[in-house]
Amino acid sequence: MPDTLSNISSAEGTGQTLPDATLHEHTLDNGLRVVVREDHMAPLVAVNLWYSVGSRHERPGRTGLAHLFEHLMFQGSANVAEGEHAALMQDAGAQFNATTSFERTNYFETLPTSHFELALWLEADRMGTLPSALTQVNLDNQRDVVKNERRQRYDNVPYGTAVERLFALAFPEGHPYAHTPIGSMADLEAATLDDCRDFFTAYYAPDNAVISIVGDVDGAKAFAEVERYFGHLGKGPGVPAARNGHAGPLPEQLRREVAEAVPAPALFGLFRLPADGTREMEAIDLAIGILGSGTSCRLYERLVRQDQLVTEMWFGTDRFASGDSVALLQLVAASGADLARIEEVFDAELAAFVSGGPTAAEVERVLAQTERSFLNQTATVTGLADEISMQTTLFGDPGRVFTTVERVTSITVEEVVAAARTYLAPQNRAVLSYRPES
Repeated sequence: MPDTLSNISSAEGTGQTLPDATLHEHTLDNGLRVVVREDHMAPLVAVNLWYSVGSRHERPGRTGLAHLFEHLMFQGSANVAEGEHAALMQDAGAQFNATTSFERTNYFETLPTSHFELALWLEADRMGTLPSALTQVNLDNQRDVVKNERRQRYDNVPYGTAVERLFALAFPEGHPYAHTPIGSMADLEAATLDDCRDFFTAYYAPDNAVISIVGDVDGAKAFAEVERYFGHLGKGPGVPAARNGHAGPLPEQLRREVAEAVPAPALFGLFRLPADGTREMEAIDLAIGILGSGTSCRLYERLVRQDQLVTEMWFGTDRFASGDSVALLQLVAASGADLARIEEVFDAELAAFVSGGPTAAEVERVLAQTERSFLNQTATVTGLADEISMQTTLFGDPGRVFTTVERVTSITVEEVVAAARTYLAPQNRAVLSYRPES
């Protein structure tokens, strides 16, 4: 029987207590799935709403629409004036925000329990009535906000479009991951009111959403309040079929060189990985953690400390449940360092890992990092609610959040090495090299 990672590690864990795994679940007649986890340590409650829609659901010519719509959801609804949502949340002492990714859009707030019903009312009102307040003025205003966000975070910073270019290089045109959530300027400019209304009708319905409630609430009363505010909303017309996101490893290495006004030469890479929720994904995530996570990892030790070839290094994963996950690499060259030499040393370290496997100390470190990350995420009502929404939306099982560490420690060393051999192979890589403009 191959050793699991937990068997060969000398670590006995952090000694911290895992969160209580008691969950209460209920699905309304309109399809809205509700998960409640009581936590009476403080008079706070987190309300976390995930919609199963992200940039992978966008159609060609309308990229960025999911993220644009995230902004529009704060611009008012039938019973909430423009700007009033944020004002009411601030008056209630809430922390609130929203994010958009490839697979989902989420809206969340953490606030005193006394204002729990306010959070439900605001979320239900915009889920049910947002189009009635959607105007050309609001659309134009938020389109400009998103375009300015793109300029500030992507177009006008060094290496800002590297990830966007990598996805376009690594996935064929038309693939749901060939573009990133920020979208293109041209597509944002082309979005119309009808596009937004159609998008809302297709995806912003109770039966395409999960609401997680964590905090100082009674489970039965919480279900009753959700029924009160959301129960009258009708089901959606049916979510359009999403494009297939599974492509598998690259058959050959893809490369592109960019000349821009960047401070130093740099290498960016993307590896296509298995879908989230698989043992292979757990295994390759561990391999990449050993190789590239933290300042004591193999790559940092070799490239930064020993050979002094790079000044900045990052190697990590983005997990996708609906298609290929990815590993992303960033290596910024030190003064006088050659990109070809950097890539040669990087490949040598990968080859050494595949041939020799991890050491016991490396296993211990990566397990400790995994457990710490899980405990950090679930230590607050805000973080736990988000994890519950994620597991429910992507895998249909909210309780899966509490088996995170168990799933990782069940992986064998042989699985880690085999996954590295397959998914970190040189041909399974899109490489983007930046060279300063002369």
